[in-house]
Parts: sequence; structure tokens; C-alpha cells
Amino acid sequence: MRKIITAATLGLAALTSPVMAEDAKQMVTILTSAEPQTQLMGMVLTMQTMQAGASSYVLLCGPAGDLALKDAPASATAPQAPMGMSPQGLMQKIMESGATIEVCAIYLPNKGVDETALLDGITAAKPPAVAARLLAEETRIMSF
Repeated sequence: MRKIITAATLGLAALTSPVMAEDAKQMVTILTSAEPQTQLMGMVLTMQTMQAGASSYVLLCGPAGDLALKDAPASATAPQAPMGMSPQGLMQKIMESGATIEVCAIYLPNKGVDETALLDGITAAKPPAVAARLLAEETRIMSF
């Protein structure tokens, strides 16, 4: 009997996987932290959701917007343990895998730069489009 209960519990756990990609077709990651480890973990989890089948959108606001800069600070580009990946480096891999990366609409004017300061493929977000993404029925939101 114990084996049957254990098997049933494991079967139920398999049906309710942590990401549940079938339910979440779109993952929105909102990253505001200035902390490099938090930035990298946000990117790691975004990549994991993509690998589980969700499409991803990343919104970089405040200090995290610096990840999108061509001339990013060392905190964004320094490799971190255990894989030797930087927050910006993993963000670029996520973008190459099909994710959309944008900075908050107010990031560039408050930084005193324009879109030419951003890495290729990254643009400023349009608030109505972001709101639509956030409200979409099949969207999950992570915030760091």
C-alpha cells in the first residue's frame, strides 16, 4: 500500500511541475535590482522557463536597465560562479533564443542617453504594450 501511495504522490508531482509551461505560454520577467547575483538569477530562471516551453519578455527598469547598455558597468559583465556567466551575457543568450528584451520607457531619458546606447535588439518599452502583456491570460510574471 505504501508503494502505491508513493507512486501516486510522485505521479501527481510530475503533473504539477514547477514551471507548468502548458499553462504559462508567456513569461514576463521584470528586473529592477542593482544586485548582480539577483540579476543573474532572474536571467537563469527566465532561461529555464524558455527551455520549458514558454516565450519570454524581459523588462529592465532602474539599475537593471544598465544590463542593456553597450557600455555596461562591470557588475553587469563580470562572470559569476558557478558557470562563469554574467547577467548581461546570459541576457544576450536569452535574446538570441527568442526573448524580447526592453528597458522601461523612462530609463533612457533619466539615464541621459538615447536608444543608440543600447545593445542591438533592445528597445524602450511602450507602456500600453507592456500593460497588455501583463494582463494577458496565459502570462506568468516574475519580478526581481
